Order: sequence, then structure tokens, then C-alpha cells
Amino acid sequence: MQAIDQTAPVRVRVPAKVNLALCVGDLDQDGYHPLGTVFHALGIYDEVVASPAPDGHTSLTISGEGADELPTDERNLAWRAARLLAGRHGDPAMGVALHLKKQIPVAGGMAGGSADAAGALLACSVLWDLDTTPDDLHSLAAELGSDVPFGLLGGTAIGRGRGDQLVPMITRGTYHWVLAMAHEGLGTPGVFRRFDELQARPGARPSSTDIPSGVTAALACGDVRALGAALCNDLQEAALDLRPELRETLQAGLDAGALGALVSGSGPTCAFLAANEAAAMDLRAALGQAPTVRATRRTTGPVPGASLIG
Repeated sequence: MQAIDQTAPVRVRVPAKVNLALCVGDLDQDGYHPLGTVFHALGIYDEVVASPAPDGHTSLTISGEGADELPTDERNLAWRAARLLAGRHGDPAMGVALHLKKQIPVAGGMAGGSADAAGALLACSVLWDLDTTPDDLHSLAAELGSDVPFGLLGGTAIGRGRGDQLVPMITRGTYHWVLAMAHEGLGTPGVFRRFDELQARPGARPSSTDIPSGVTAALACGDVRALGAALCNDLQEAALDLRPELRETLQAGLDAGALGALVSGSGPTCAFLAANEAAAMDLRAALGQAPTVRATRRTTGPVPGASLIG
């Protein structure tokens, strides 16, 4: 077996995600909402590069999409992931120089920060030549945040609890997506607070973590039209309440032929499912003209989770 070169940088690619279904339960006594969700990894990637550094030295630099909006110290989830891994499975004095090459939109509801943390766990475990198992990394990921474990897994998976209890799904086909990025971001805590406020109104629909059977059935047989009709997000109403212009974005995509549309996660990115590659190209062109849209991306899913690259 070839020895690992611990002087060379380790590069890991991590995908964005969209929640095909996001079902949110009532706030529990620990201050969290139980979830029932279907994660779906998309082919928009961040790259995490871990390079050797002197003992006790941790640094983080960022380039690309939204780099100037992100912290480069212990407030960054990738930084915390490296230190958590060193403390649990290595030596707390282990050093690393991390660099994030960003393509996943920041504060866009696509779990870019969580993906970076997953990438840092894998990259540092290889850089430091640690004897960690996938279960070890999953446990650390769950401590860091509810979307981090899926960043390691990828593909399509049902998430329960806080999103960290994952069951991979066998799905058929490749799905074509167009993403529309908004001019302003949305913070996840604020969206959940607005969700709670809306749920407290008289006549609000009872909270439930039950995933609609239409989503799982459509994925099982590769029925893209049925999947488009079944997409759902309990946080969407709260996101639209905070950013009313997103309604215009969703309607623009549907008017342009999308089979389904929803706010991705806590928003404000809107995700549109297209019938095929040609339809996705036309849809992207139409959405690019919408005044509420800052930028568009065309991608496919599902794709693998955090992966080493050459």
C-alpha cells in the first residue's frame, strides 16, 4: 500500500443540496425543529483544500462565490470541523491551512457552509492520516450541524430528526434543475422564527414531519413530472413572507415551463425542475431575464457526496 504524502495538499469536492421535501415539526424543548426531509445533492460544488501547517496553526482562506461575506476564523463551520476532528481523533495541536473555493451560493438555502464542513472533515482526516471510519466522520458532522452529514453522503437520502439521521434512497434517472439566485440572502434562524410565528396564527396547518408519499414514489420510478408536482417545503411560506419578491421568481419559472418550483431550504435560492436538458436551457434563459433574479445556474442531480479529487 502506498504511503500517504503528508506534505501534499488534499483536495475534496463537496456538492450543494436541495430539499425535495422539507417537513418541519414543532419547536422542541431543546430549541430545535424535528425534520422530515428528502435531501438531493446537486452538481454545484465547493472545493476544500487542506494543506500542511505547523503544529498549533489553523488558517482559513476563501475565494470565489461570496468569499467576502464569510468569516475566516472559528466562526466558520469548516474551521470548527477541522478543530473538532483534531480534538477527537488526532492531536489538538495538529495544524492545517484550509482554503475554500466557493461556487455554492452563500446564504442561499443550499447548505454551502455545511458542505464545506463535511469537506474539511474528509480532507483533514486524509491529510493527518487519521484512522477514522465513515461512522466517525458522520458523528462529528452531526455535532456540527443538521446538513453536514448529508454533505458527506450525497446522492438522495431521507433525513429525520435534525436532518442527521439519514437513510440513502435508491432513485431512478438524472434530474435537471435550474437555480435562480436572489439579490439578497436569507438567514436560516430568521426563517425558522418566522415559521414559528406563522404556525402560531389561528387556523394554521398543523406541523408534521411526514414526508409526502408522492415525492418518494416519483423518485423510485423516475417520474420527473410526478416529482415536480410533489415538491414541497414547509419553510417556503416564511421565506416568501420575508422576501415577497420570491413569489415573482417562482411564478416566472412556472410560466417558463418548469415542472415544479420551490424555495430551496430556508431560501432565498429558488429551484426549478425541468423535463430534460433542453427544457432546462430554455428555462435558464427565461429566468435570466427576471428582475428578481441575480444569477442562474443549470445543474443535475443526484451526485455523490464529499469526494477526494486529484
